[in-house]
Amino acid sequence: MAGAGGTRILQDEAVEEKGERARMASFVGAMAIADLVKTTLGPKGMDKILQSTGRGQNIMVTNDGATILKSLYVDNPAAKVLVDISKVQDDEVGDGTTSVVVLAGELLREAEKLISQKIHPMTIISGFRAAAETGRGILEKASFNNSKDKDKFRRDLLNIAMTTLSSKILSQDKEHFAELAVDAVLRLQGSGNLEAIQIIQKPGGSLQDSFLDEGFILDKRIGVGQPKRIENAKILVANTPMDTDKIKIYGARVRVDSMSKVADIEAAEKDKMRQKCDKIIQHGINCFVNRQLIYNFPEEIFADAGVMAIEHADFDGIERLALVTGGEIVSTFDDPTTVKLGHCKLIEEIMIGEDKLIHFIGVDKPEACTIVLRGASTHVLEEAERSLHDALCVLSQTVKDSRVIYGGGFPEVMMSNAIEDLARRTPGKRAMAIEAFATALRGIPSTIAENAGLDAAEIVTQLRAEHAKERSKAGVDVIRGTIGNMEELGIYESFKVKQAVLMSATEAAEMIMRVDEIIKCAPRKREGMGHGM
Repeated sequence: MAGAGGTRILQDEAVEEKGERARMASFVGAMAIADLVKTTLGPKGMDKILQSTGRGQNIMVTNDGATILKSLYVDNPAAKVLVDISKVQDDEVGDGTTSVVVLAGELLREAEKLISQKIHPMTIISGFRAAAETGRGILEKASFNNSKDKDKFRRDLLNIAMTTLSSKILSQDKEHFAELAVDAVLRLQGSGNLEAIQIIQKPGGSLQDSFLDEGFILDKRIGVGQPKRIENAKILVANTPMDTDKIKIYGARVRVDSMSKVADIEAAEKDKMRQKCDKIIQHGINCFVNRQLIYNFPEEIFADAGVMAIEHADFDGIERLALVTGGEIVSTFDDPTTVKLGHCKLIEEIMIGEDKLIHFIGVDKPEACTIVLRGASTHVLEEAERSLHDALCVLSQTVKDSRVIYGGGFPEVMMSNAIEDLARRTPGKRAMAIEAFATALRGIPSTIAENAGLDAAEIVTQLRAEHAKERSKAGVDVIRGTIGNMEELGIYESFKVKQAVLMSATEAAEMIMRVDEIIKCAPRKREGMGHGM
C-alpha cells in the first residue's frame, strides 16, 4: 500500500478508508440495516424468522425491530450504531424500535444525496438539528393530555396499547390483550416497576385464552405429602443448599475401620440437616421457598411441621416472589429477628392447561399481577410475550408522561410540513438539509403504506394536502387502504415514544455523517504460530 519510499504509519494489515469511500461504506451499511427492518413496520408489517447457527438451530419468529437487530452479527461499524439505537429505544421506551432505525436510514439516504452535491456534512448536521428541534416543538403542540379524566385516560391507554399491538402477532386479539396490558399497568399505580408484572407462557389453548391474574403464580409444583393450601402464609424465601443429608463421599477420601463408622458420619450429617431445618422452622413460617433443591429428608421434616416447602424455584421467579410478598432472600438462618418474611393471604395449587402451578393470592404489593399467555406453540408464545412487553413498556411510560399523540404517520407528516416551512425561511445551503429532513420524515408513512401494498406516493401526497388544512387529524388507514381520521380510528401513540424516535434517529444519523475515515486494526496474531501460515 505504501508508495515508493512512502512511510507506513499503520501496522501491516491494518486497513484505512478515507473520505468518500469511508462515508460510502458507512452509509451503505446503515441503509442496508434500515431496509432489513423496513418491511416489519406498521400494522401490515411482515415477520422475520431468525435461525441461529449454533447447535439445535433455534428458531425465532419476530417482527420486533430490536430483537431482529440484536440477533444479527453485524460487521459494519455504521450498522452497529443503528443496532445500538434500536437497543436503547427498547430499553428506554420499549417500542418504536423499528421506526427509529427506519428514520435514521431515511435521514442518511437523504444526506448521501446532499453530500454528492458537495454540501459539507457539518452544514447538513446543523440543518438536521434545526429541523429536529422544530419537529419536536410541533410534536409537543400536537400532543394532548387526558390524565385528569380517569375514563378518558384509560381509553387513551387502550388505544395506545391497541396501536402498539396492531403491528404484532397479537393484532387479531388486540382488544383482549390491550385490556390485559392496561389493567396490569394501571395496577402499578404509576410506579412503572414492570418487575411486578410477571408473564408466564403455557403452550396449549389459543391466544384468546390468555388471562390476567391478581397475585403471583410460581411455575412449580408443591412437594409430595405437603399441605396444598395455606391461608395467611408467612413465607421465607431462601437460597441455600438443602441436600447435605446425602453423604458427598465422591470427592472426599474417608478411611474408616468399619461400616458402622460410615453410619455415624451419616447420622451426623442428618443431625446437622435437622438442626438447620429446625432453625428455619423457628422463624414461625408456614411456607419455605428455596432456590435450590430440597432433598427428601428435610422435606419430611418440613411436612411434619406443617410447612409447605417449594424447591428449585427459578431465579427470576424467586426474586419476583420476594419483591411482591415483601420478603427478602435469605441464606443464613441464625437470627430470626433480622429476617424479613414475605406475606400473602392464601397459597394454593391451580391448574393451567396440563400443568399445576402455585398461586399466591393477596400478596403484600397490591400492584403485583401475573399474565398467563396461552398459545399454539412456544414460538407463538415467545413472540406474544415480546409484543406484550412492548405494550407494557409504552403504557408504563405513558402513565408517567401522559401526553398522547395520534399515530399512523400523522405526526411525521405534520412535522415534515412544519419543517418545510422552516426550510423556506432559511437562507443558504442549510435550507436543503432542512428540506431533506422533511423528506426523510415522510419515509415513515410511506413505508407503512408500502408494507400494506398501497401506492405510497399517492397516499403521502394526499396526507400532505390534508395536513395543509387547519386541525387535520389525517393519517394512513391501512385497513381501508386510504387516509383516515386518526381520532375516529383510535390510532394513538405515546408522545414519549415519538419524541425518542425523532431525537435518537437524528443523533445516530449525525454520528454516522461525521465519519470521514474508518480504520480497522490489524488482526492479532496468535502466539507461537510463526509466520509460516
